[in-house]
Amino acid sequence: MTDRPIRKIACIGEVMAELFVTGAGSAALNVAGDTYNTAVYLARLLAGQDVEVSYVTVLGQDSFSERAVAQMRAEGISTDHVQRHDSRIIGLYAIETDAAGERSFTYWRSESAARTLFEAARNIDLSDFDLVFLSGITLAILPPESRANVMGALDRFRRDGGLVAYDSNHRPRLWESAAVAQEVNAQMWARTDIALPSVDDEMLIYGERTEQEVLTRIKAHGLTRGALKRGPLGPLGLSGLGAPPSFNLITKVVDTTAAGDSFNAGFLSQIALGRGESQALVTGHRIASQVIQAKGAIVPVDLG
Repeated sequence: MTDRPIRKIACIGEVMAELFVTGAGSAALNVAGDTYNTAVYLARLLAGQDVEVSYVTVLGQDSFSERAVAQMRAEGISTDHVQRHDSRIIGLYAIETDAAGERSFTYWRSESAARTLFEAARNIDLSDFDLVFLSGITLAILPPESRANVMGALDRFRRDGGLVAYDSNHRPRLWESAAVAQEVNAQMWARTDIALPSVDDEMLIYGERTEQEVLTRIKAHGLTRGALKRGPLGPLGLSGLGAPPSFNLITKVVDTTAAGDSFNAGFLSQIALGRGESQALVTGHRIASQVIQAKGAIVPVDLG
């Protein structure tokens, strides 16, 4: 398939109210969520280019949902595909980090409006877009019928020439079982054009022990476009063409929140601009390296 120009990108998923614990008895209120974080950094990186970034989700009528919409618009993200639910509200989570910058989460999302994404009664039309991006979290929060609707929508989208990018971003507690997580992720990899997995997530999902096992399975799906994120080792391009770029080790890690999300944005921004794998890897790593040196999911970065 010959790629058509990428002029419209959709990031699909759940945006949440975020309580970032800053110390004993205090917290900062933000708006975040894995695919939303990617949308923010994508919009920043593509500002001034002929590419529109949209967020596709369902929000409530509550004040925190209003805050999320206002924040999207402030970041230059189109809200034309944000739907509203009459009775459900935005999800909420709290995040804490340890001395090494590793995160722990507490969620209040069982009644999140985003869980109604792709219900049969909702008309979510992907035909406006050239590239859509979603994650394992997007799928994990949905009931089985809605997941099936996602797969059908992606099949139609790809038949019409659209590109699908996917990150298996794994939160075990969101899935009904390990077996369901494996099955749904396999279904998604079969529908993916640009793969953006993390080696740790893939090992956790499938029980693999080595990077090579992960790569072998991913490539068995015919995936040769994208990157395997490997934390401090730096990303590895999936094409297998040419020597991979070298990356400096980041020693000052403050908070790993949104490391993968921001990498995804850097990588996809370069694909949207028609640039090659090496440039996409370098840009993704550069943005993620800045994000992990500050607290929070969405932070100021040098866009270069």
